[in-house]
Amino acid sequence: MGNRLSKIYTRTGDDGSTGLGDGTRTAKDSARVAAYGSVDELNSVLGLLLAAPGLPDAIAAQLTRIQHTLFDLGGELCIPGTALIEQSDVDWLEQTLDGHNAALPPLRDFILPGGGPAAATCHLARTVCRRAEREVVTLARAEGVRGEPLRYLNRLSDLLFVLARVLARAHGAGEVLWRHRHRRA
Repeated sequence: MGNRLSKIYTRTGDDGSTGLGDGTRTAKDSARVAAYGSVDELNSVLGLLLAAPGLPDAIAAQLTRIQHTLFDLGGELCIPGTALIEQSDVDWLEQTLDGHNAALPPLRDFILPGGGPAAATCHLARTVCRRAEREVVTLARAEGVRGEPLRYLNRLSDLLFVLARVLARAHGAGEVLWRHRHRRA
């Protein structure tokens, strides 16, 4: 790993710029910073999910693995030209998703975010993941991004949706199904 910060504030960003991992500086509101910032936010939401009471150990281990990979993804986005996310990371998400989804009944209705603290937090993580994906797409249009990070975020949002369903059922609250306005009581 590169330099470690012994002093948290540096004053170098007071002008609205920030340093990228390769040493170059860019605006704090650039597409690149927005993209890796949302990946960081997603990682924080996963930390909140990991703190939820009653989270099954197997899911906690999977989420921790994802957090480590998200750090790699943030590094790839922060250091232009770096490749840290691999197809094997995407494949693992797909296998994990398939394993959880196999135990769920078919989805026949839209689901509202809810279903207990862990499931609701998982839905929040899913929406932050979708935003991160959109911001990486924006970055890809401007500067180019490899396909693996985009595929990773796309599969991760799918996995988070499925995990929210699993967690709602595990919590006992069940899924909160959307009722079209014509079916509301």
